[in-house]
Amino acid sequence: MAHKKAGGSSRNGRDSAGRRLGVKRFGGQEVLAGTIIIRQRGTRVHPGTNVGLGKDHTIYATVHGVVSFHEGQLGRKYVSIVEAPQAIAAE
Repeated sequence: MAHKKAGGSSRNGRDSAGRRLGVKRFGGQEVLAGTIIIRQRGTRVHPGTNVGLGKDHTIYATVHGVVSFHEGQLGRKYVSIVEAPQAIAAE
């Protein structure tokens, strides 16, 4: 039985595909309700007002408006949506 691996093959050379995490909409951008703002592993950024938190910690908009990032207590980062004024219904 060989005690040294024969040449010609390698046990390296594979990797998993990137998970496409990160900020998808930045501060000041307008978003529609349901738009994904951040994909993350764990709550690196916490949900503020008018945003929801998915089971995989994805943060998404719950209303139409403008994205706003801010820092809260204990140095935590938060993202919120500042609601856009409702369009006046045409009469």
